[in-house]
Amino acid sequence: MIFLNKLVTCVEWVLVAVLGVMVTLVFGNVVLRYGFNTGIVFSEEMSRFLFIWITLIGALIVMKENAHLGMSSVISLFGERGRRVCRFAADLLTLICCVLLVHGSWRQVVLGMEDMAPVTGIPMGIIQAALLVASIGMSLVLAHSLWRQATGRMPSEELVPTHARSVE
Repeated sequence: MIFLNKLVTCVEWVLVAVLGVMVTLVFGNVVLRYGFNTGIVFSEEMSRFLFIWITLIGALIVMKENAHLGMSSVISLFGERGRRVCRFAADLLTLICCVLLVHGSWRQVVLGMEDMAPVTGIPMGIIQAALLVASIGMSLVLAHSLWRQATGRMPSEELVPTHARSVE
């Protein structure tokens, strides 16, 4: 578990660095366009691609932290058994969706490897791989959650997220 936490922290820092690169590219491009009537040719396309990766990997991190928006005000009205049923059903349905995403995104990645981005020349399959990585990761998180629920190892406090993780 310590390794996983360190990995998540490392990925969070990479996301921060990528966001910094995006801001630099976009800001630099704006200054060059309006100030010098020129620009960074690949800036817009690269920023879009980086935004896709940040969004999807960020969603994976948020899922691992159990901090996605939910209906905690409604779920907390149920007793523990009702909360367990709701959590299990939600995780199972979400896992089914993620498995479908894995299947579809894999096909898109394979098809996209022959299609190149117009400006950067990056294979579109690399960009589409962000969804593949995120959906595989989310599937693993959900499968672990379902296993913990099925074996009775998930405490009742985790059934309804009450707050996001504090910044350390």
